[in-house]
Amino acid sequence: MPVFDFNQTPEKGTTPECTYTTFQSNEDKATPEKPILILDNQKCQWPHHSCGVFTNPVHRTSFEFKEEKTAASADIRKVDSRFVSLIRWLGENRINVRLSGENRTEGYCVYGIREIAFGGGKKLSAEDGFLQYMIERLLASSAPEELSKDEEDIEDGDDMKLTSIQSITDFMTCAGRTLPDNIRLWARRNLAVARSAEVSQEERRHAQRALSIMMNIRWKSNYFEAIDPDEARRILDETLYGMEKVKQRIIETIIQINRTHTLPAYGLLLVGPAGTGKSQIAYAVAKILKLPWTTLDMSSINDPEQLTGSSRVYANAKPGIILEAFSMAGESNLVFIINELDKAASGKGNGNPADVLLTLLDNLGFTDNYMECMVPTSGVYPIATANDKSQISAPLMSRFAVIEIPDYTFEEKKVIFSRFALPKVLKRIGLEAHECIIEGDALDAVIRKYSDTSGIRDLEQAAEHLAANALYQIEVDHRKEVRFTKEAVKELLD
Repeated sequence: MPVFDFNQTPEKGTTPECTYTTFQSNEDKATPEKPILILDNQKCQWPHHSCGVFTNPVHRTSFEFKEEKTAASADIRKVDSRFVSLIRWLGENRINVRLSGENRTEGYCVYGIREIAFGGGKKLSAEDGFLQYMIERLLASSAPEELSKDEEDIEDGDDMKLTSIQSITDFMTCAGRTLPDNIRLWARRNLAVARSAEVSQEERRHAQRALSIMMNIRWKSNYFEAIDPDEARRILDETLYGMEKVKQRIIETIIQINRTHTLPAYGLLLVGPAGTGKSQIAYAVAKILKLPWTTLDMSSINDPEQLTGSSRVYANAKPGIILEAFSMAGESNLVFIINELDKAASGKGNGNPADVLLTLLDNLGFTDNYMECMVPTSGVYPIATANDKSQISAPLMSRFAVIEIPDYTFEEKKVIFSRFALPKVLKRIGLEAHECIIEGDALDAVIRKYSDTSGIRDLEQAAEHLAANALYQIEVDHRKEVRFTKEAVKELLD
């Protein structure tokens, strides 16, 4: 590990000494037990809050404490490898900071770093907000091969977005090797364009916009924690009634993560009638995997360029919907929900939009025409929904594990209506269960009314209609309860 170079040349004939070692960490919160860095406290026990600057006095890496009348230095002993670039940058720019730490047997364990105004020193972009944002991003990142880890989560740093050239430049400097190599090189090229006076204002604007989008995405490793099968079953049970084979197949597909710690080679394609809960299953899988999710409605896509973005040669160029989905999710590991995949087979003369999805589904990387950079997709888990799989091309089908979602039986619909749909509506509008009673022949009449329709959406609307009528009778006719008969149900729903 090279010694920090804070623009101070060691004395002639001396060798720079690196006093610190780095350690790997993937903690998402800094504490005294899991610090960002550790300073030597053998000569002095440092205060809980200590002000000063990171410095390189002659040839040793240290922190210079600024006390009331004097200044004292302490060697840096250990640094979370994720924070090496940030600390080097703070030192090179002589940024005045306040450390929050605790004296322990291993040294002064620093778990908080904040910028302060002191003696007219240089200020950061967005002042302390940028520093807290940077710390949050580093804590959320995975440790690089030799750098890496720990950070802190005190302020609302994530509320900040990287938009200005200065904040983007600062972020790139501090992020260092926590960014994927190809994105780091791409960012350098685009930053040069954004700063150049030899290109048009339009080119500079596009470069800055592309940088802002790419740098605001948290680029994570493709390591995934094991899932708990019992918890996965509980989440699916809350989402779906019955359909035990479907739940078992879903868990069997995603439980591969427990051995490989990578996503399954194939995404899920949920095929079934409308209203059977396909989208809800997709959201449940995202919850099981503990990943953010984003959706893409293929029925509204009629041009491949909507997915791939447009070239920057056009003044109104913009990224495609897929890249914008990454931006909305805020990170590279996500569940990508593709709704109505069977509606994507026909474009309007410019190609088939569905073909664009092939590279995304292969997890080899996706290139957006506007960004002009390959976006890593190894952390993307695709889940598609469709009503008719015969409308989906063979190449697309081959990239999914297909799970058929059957329609509910008569008895299942009775249970869903009485135990879930109706109680949900009653609770929402403020009725008690004994104030609206539908049972026996009346319940059978409700289910039979919608026996020819798939799914449960019509049943949910029927519950809404019946509950609203009961509330009306209670409020207007001053009835204490409303008990629906078979005849009353038929008359009301016809």
